[in-house]
Amino acid sequence: MYVNIGKVYLVGAGPGDPELITLKGIRCIGGADVILYDRLVNKHLLTYAKKGADLIYCGKSPNAHILQQEAINNALVKHAKEGKTVVRLKGGDPFVFGRGGEEAEILVQNGISFEIVPGITSGIAAAAYAGIPVTHREYSGSFAFVTGHRKQEDEHVKWEALAKGIDTLAIYMGIKNLSYICEQLIQHGKSPDTPVALIHWGTYTEQKTVVGTLDTIIDIAHREKVKNPSMVIVGEVVVLKDKLSWFEENTQQYVEQVF
Repeated sequence: MYVNIGKVYLVGAGPGDPELITLKGIRCIGGADVILYDRLVNKHLLTYAKKGADLIYCGKSPNAHILQQEAINNALVKHAKEGKTVVRLKGGDPFVFGRGGEEAEILVQNGISFEIVPGITSGIAAAAYAGIPVTHREYSGSFAFVTGHRKQEDEHVKWEALAKGIDTLAIYMGIKNLSYICEQLIQHGKSPDTPVALIHWGTYTEQKTVVGTLDTIIDIAHREKVKNPSMVIVGEVVVLKDKLSWFEENTQQYVEQVF
């Protein structure tokens, strides 16, 4: 065992709006000697770091990883073994498509103490900021998180179960494979008329939402030039967007209130 071994906190930074991080998350950031943070973390959160903290960017974008996952794992272990308090600051929630589970396993293997600090995930928050409730008594009694960036030849997504058994789908990282996703859902029983929303930069001031159906959303996405990071919300609850939309129309007023 390491006598002076430190501790690692796997912290969910929330979806983008800096006010959506938890109080515990802010406290962890303020006490950290080292912070390894991701691309989708709002940089405003780093202002809570103490003077002299080592800030390490681990940004990941499609086809461009600043640090490979193995290097991130090694850095967590290295700094903890040096007796430091380490925060791994991850967009959304550490355990929702954030590889937090893999990082926690590495810490266990190396005998390093850790805590998980949950965060609000984009599948809920981006939808809420677009005026879309992921569950609703009249439209949706079930809800699922789905990864949308797996390669088709090695994916484990059960499209038939999702198409027939789940009312609302929140699909992460799905823009690149949007055509395939829509095709699979329709092929496995989802109506082509099922509403779909694409929410770009959810909860950020740059947020933009476009709406269509499984049958039309591909053309709409191309026309509107929707790119990642974007959440894909599929289900009848999307029809409530126009009625309940509150954020995009009032972004400037919201920013003034926050800052």
